[in-house]
Amino acid sequence: MIQIKPHGGKLISRTLTEQKQKNIIEQASEYQSVPISADLMKDVENIASGLFSPLEGFNCQEDYESILYNKRLSDGLPWTIPIVLDVENNDIKEGDDILLRNNDHLVAVMHVEERYGFDKRAHAEQVFGTNDDAHPGVAKTYSMKDTLLGGKIDLINESKTPYYKYALKPEETRSLFKEKGWERVVGFQTRNVAHLGHEYLQKSALSVVDGLFINPVIGKKKRGDFRDEVILESYEVLIDNYYPRDRVVLGIFQTEMRYAGPREAIFHAIVRKNYGCTHFIIGRDHAGVGTFYHPFAAQEIFKEFPDIGIEPMFFMSFFHCNKCGGITNDKVCPHNDRIDFSGTKMRQMIESGKRPPADSMRPEVADVILKSGKPFVE
Repeated sequence: MIQIKPHGGKLISRTLTEQKQKNIIEQASEYQSVPISADLMKDVENIASGLFSPLEGFNCQEDYESILYNKRLSDGLPWTIPIVLDVENNDIKEGDDILLRNNDHLVAVMHVEERYGFDKRAHAEQVFGTNDDAHPGVAKTYSMKDTLLGGKIDLINESKTPYYKYALKPEETRSLFKEKGWERVVGFQTRNVAHLGHEYLQKSALSVVDGLFINPVIGKKKRGDFRDEVILESYEVLIDNYYPRDRVVLGIFQTEMRYAGPREAIFHAIVRKNYGCTHFIIGRDHAGVGTFYHPFAAQEIFKEFPDIGIEPMFFMSFFHCNKCGGITNDKVCPHNDRIDFSGTKMRQMIESGKRPPADSMRPEVADVILKSGKPFVE
């Protein structure tokens, strides 16, 4: 059985052996420490597990600038989102080994290869396509510290998650797909609970591959997005009641949403390639926010990356056609008697305690949302 190769050809592993972990912990007082956020801690863990292959650490300047202006690493490999560590202007020098900490949690040792400054406005304009701080990614960029450190990391301690049974690493998903005999696997990215439109997308894709990997983002999201536990529980009941269990795997991608639209769509595809997916679903307004991106910009960008190594599966508009009597799309349905899937309308109904109609959402999923009491990030 042939599996898709990781991005760059090799699955990276940057976790220290137990003995080396013990040695560093015992000598921790001899190192300079840098505090990092929970989001950066997850970046470190994703580098260490190979999920961000071929990265072995935070971007050095040559790679950073190449990502910004070419959407590729300096060696030409597709990569669209800078993975960087911003720090206060301190006395850390190139060549130093430092410890990365999240509060009292000792995360990793970093081998500092470079320290450099960066233009926050240029970063925002290139990554997010705008310098408007109404965009959450731009606002975060402007709040970053002024100095970036680049260099390899070695993970010391992995953080705990309440969703541990779904926290599958690339080595584990690849082994699982192989065990199931799946050669063609489609990945599905989401930060929402599932409505019938999402189910239609997933099952349409599943009809032409061996398996479906539903891979919601678990991590920081903007206000009004669904909470992590609600997303996961909604998918649990959906899979239990409406999916063939031997054709679907549910696993989480622990990271923050960056809302970088088309660039994030490429980044998401690369991550799913590292998980072992051969195909990746790109729907309308993938990783978008507000009206910052054209609804199908995330599909158009794939024309720039014929060498990405994973096959995108594009889906346009889909809806419930009253005349056809089910969910369909513009390619096969000639009618105008349709009900569009409006996330905004469904949110409004949920906020008022009303159940979305059965032609929009499965009742089991609606029950999960309504019983949670507070389904949205505040």
